[in-house]
Amino acid sequence: MVFSNLFFLFLFLPLNLIFYLFARSMKAKNVVMLIFSLFFYTWGEPVYVLLLIGMAFSSWIFARIIEGCRTQGGARAALVAALTVCLGLLAVFKYTGLIAGTLHNLFGVPQIVPQIALPIGISFYTFQLISYIVDVYRREVEAQKKFWLLLMYVSLFHQCIAGPIVRYQDVNREIASRSVTKEEVAQGISRFSMGLAKKALLANTCGSLADLLLLSDAAMADASLLSQNLAALQSKPVLALWLGMLAYMLQIYLDFSAYSDMAIGMGMMIGFHYKENFDYPYAARSVSEFWRRWHISLGTFFRDYVYIPLGGNREGMGRTIINLFIVWGLTGLWHGASWNFVLWGLYFFVFLALERLFLRRVLERIPSFFSRIYSLAVVYFGWVLFRFRDPQYLSEVISGMFGGNDTPLVNFELNTIFLNYVFFLIVAIIAVTPLMKRLGEAFRHSHGIVSSSYGMVQALIPPVFLLLSTAALVGNSYNPFLYFQF
Repeated sequence: MVFSNLFFLFLFLPLNLIFYLFARSMKAKNVVMLIFSLFFYTWGEPVYVLLLIGMAFSSWIFARIIEGCRTQGGARAALVAALTVCLGLLAVFKYTGLIAGTLHNLFGVPQIVPQIALPIGISFYTFQLISYIVDVYRREVEAQKKFWLLLMYVSLFHQCIAGPIVRYQDVNREIASRSVTKEEVAQGISRFSMGLAKKALLANTCGSLADLLLLSDAAMADASLLSQNLAALQSKPVLALWLGMLAYMLQIYLDFSAYSDMAIGMGMMIGFHYKENFDYPYAARSVSEFWRRWHISLGTFFRDYVYIPLGGNREGMGRTIINLFIVWGLTGLWHGASWNFVLWGLYFFVFLALERLFLRRVLERIPSFFSRIYSLAVVYFGWVLFRFRDPQYLSEVISGMFGGNDTPLVNFELNTIFLNYVFFLIVAIIAVTPLMKRLGEAFRHSHGIVSSSYGMVQALIPPVFLLLSTAALVGNSYNPFLYFQF
C-alpha cells in the first residue's frame, strides 16, 4: 500500500483518523496507531511483518540491558550485540544476493546465487532502531519500558517504509503525551495534499517521460531483454538521453520529497512533529550544500552515528578524507544491493573531498549562477550512475549522451515528445525550486486584498489538490515510490 493509493486515501487514512479522534486516552490513541500501522505493513509484507516485530523486540531487550548495565564494558557488549543483530539481519536480507553474485562472477562459487526478497522499508526501520539503541547507550534517552510503544514508534505507517528516518529522541515525548491544535491539523492536511499532488501530478508524469525516453525499471530488470534494451538505447537521439535523465532527476526528487511531505503532514494531524527531510536541494551552490538539503534524515544519521564517531574532521585532513570515504561508501551501499550504488556514493565522495581541499573557496568567490550550474551538473551525472545498475546500460547511455552512438541530435519523435511535455517540464522545474514558497511567504506577509486572497487560496488548495490527484490516479497503473526499493 502506498500513500497515493486510492484505497489508502479514501478508506485507510480516513478510518485511521476517525478511530484516532474517538480514542479517549493517549494509550488508546497509541493502540489505534499500532494496529493501523501493523495492518498497513502487513498489507504489503504479510510474512516480513514478523521480521519487523522481531527486530523491534530484540532492540527493546538490548536497550533495557544496556540501561541496566552497571559497567561500561557490559553496556558496550550489549550495544555490539544489538548492532550485530540489526545490521546482520539487514545484511542477510539486502546484501546476500550482491555478495554471492560477486563471488560467483569472480570465482564461480556458489553455483546458485540465492534470491532473497527485500522486506519493504528494512533500511529505514533498521536505522531507526539503531539510532534508538545508540542513544540509549549514550544516555541521551531512557530505554522504553513498554515494548508495544517501541513497536508503535518503529512501525508508524507515516514513515516506516520510506522515511524520513525519525529518531526516537525526537518523538519519545510525543509518544507518551501529545496534543494537536486545529491550526496544526489544517497545516497537516495542507502539507499532505501538497505531497500527494507532487506525487500524483508531477512525479508520476516525470517517471513516465523518463521511461519513454530511456528504459523502464521493469525492462532493465529482465535479463532476457538485455540485447533488445541495448539496441534501443543505441538508437536514441542524443538529446533524448539528456531529456530522459532530466525527467528522472525531477522524478526522484518529486517522488521522494512527496512521500516525506505526506509523512510530515500525517504526523502533524495527530501531534507528531517529524523533522524536514528536504530543503530544495537543486538550489544548492555546492555538492556539500546539496547533501545538507537532500534526504536530511539520512545525512544526519551518518554524520552522528558514523562520521563523528570515526573522528569527523577533528584529526586532520587526511583522517577527514578517510572518514568521508567510509561514510559515502556506506551511503551508496545503503541505497541498494548493487555496485552502481557504491560507485554513486564514491562519486560524490570525490567531489566532497575536492570541495574540502580547495573547491569550496573557489565556489564562494564565483557568482552563484555558476556555482549552482556546477552543483546541478555533478548531481545530474550522479543520477545517471544511480539509475543504471548494469554497467552495459550505463556505458551505453553515457556514450550516447556525448554522441558516441552516431545517432542524430534530435529526431521527429523526440521533437513531438518535447512539444507535448514542454509546459509540464516548466511547471516541474519550478516545483523543485523555492520560488513558489517565497511567493507564498510574500503574499502571507502582505496586507489588504492580497493577504485575504492568500488565505482563500490556502483554504482551497487541499480539496483542489485532492480532486486533481484523484483524477490523475484513477485508471493510472504507473504509481511507484522509488525509495521503496531501498
